[in-house]
Parts: sequence; C-alpha cells; structure tokens
Amino acid sequence: MAGKKQFDMDTVLDAAMIQFWRAGYADTSVDDLSRATGLNRSSIYSSLGDKDTLFLRCLDRYTARYGDRYEAALSCAASEPLAAVRAFFGVTLERIADPELPDGCLIAQSAMAIPVLSPAVAQHAREALGLQRQRLRAALEAGGMTDQEAEVFAVHAAAVNQSLAVMSRAGASQAELLAVVEVTVGALSQALRTRT
Repeated sequence: MAGKKQFDMDTVLDAAMIQFWRAGYADTSVDDLSRATGLNRSSIYSSLGDKDTLFLRCLDRYTARYGDRYEAALSCAASEPLAAVRAFFGVTLERIADPELPDGCLIAQSAMAIPVLSPAVAQHAREALGLQRQRLRAALEAGGMTDQEAEVFAVHAAAVNQSLAVMSRAGASQAELLAVVEVTVGALSQALRTRT
C-alpha cells in the first residue's frame, strides 16, 4: 500500500522482546517500545496492539524460542536423564553468557512482576513458568522416576533454573552459576542411583 511504512515483523517483535526483557513490563513505556522498534506510537498500536497485547506476543515468542531449545536438550531423557537435565541447564547458561542478550530471563522477570500485571498477563506469565516444570517432569518420568519423584525434582530444577537467571542479573559469575547446577545434577544423580 502506497505511503504505508513497511517493517519486518520478526525484527520488531525481537526488539520489543529485548526491551521488555531488559527493563521489565512495568518499566517499559510505549515510548520505550517506540524507540526500541523504530515505530511510532500509532504504528505500534495499529500493528502490534496495546502494551499488554504486545507483551503477550513477546512472552510467547520468548517461550517458544527457548522452549524449543529446552525440548531438544531434554530429548535424550529416557536413556540419559542426567545428561538431559545438564543440557537443559546448559540452554540457560548459554543464554546467560550471550553478550547480545540482556541478563536474566523474561519469564522469571515476568513472574516476579505478577503483582503489577493485569490478570490476563499475570496468568500468561504463570503458564509460561509452568511449562518448564512440565517439560522437566515429563523428561524425568521418561528417565525412570515415579510421578511423585519426577514432580519434586521438576519443581526443584525449574526453581533452580529461574534462580540462575536472577543470580545472573545480580552479577553472579558463570562459575558460580555452574556450581549451582552441579549441586542439582548431583542430587538428581543420587536419587537415580538409589532407584537402581
């Protein structure tokens, strides 16, 4: 259409996602999103929706992008549950170490902001957080744990995964983060040995 500004939707959504990730939902204004995406306010509203709608799109984008990586990491859980869980944490550690990305995790940051989010956005953040636990539980069950054991370890591992993101924002070193992972993997190893 003549006179209408064209833009690449993937590039714009990535820029908005990074803005929300870096500053958080509450501290990101539509003007911040305009600067990050290069779109004016009216283009944001007409093409991407209001702030809540755009945030949900960004949260879904983030969840899908890293969810696919977590799924791939856990794919060997039936035969190698320890390697799968270590690879799961490896996805997080790799993301944290990437200098092109903000510290932390958009899902962890969103979960911490639930008190100031609208009910619909808060529910979406809870669901995104729950996906990690569900993935881990399914992988641990495939690796031979009972439903109850898998649930306990999945809750623990998901909590550790989120704490890695929080610790990275606070300046923890990669070595410190890896040490936290090793404690969890060691506990899982002990639990699996006890079963055999």
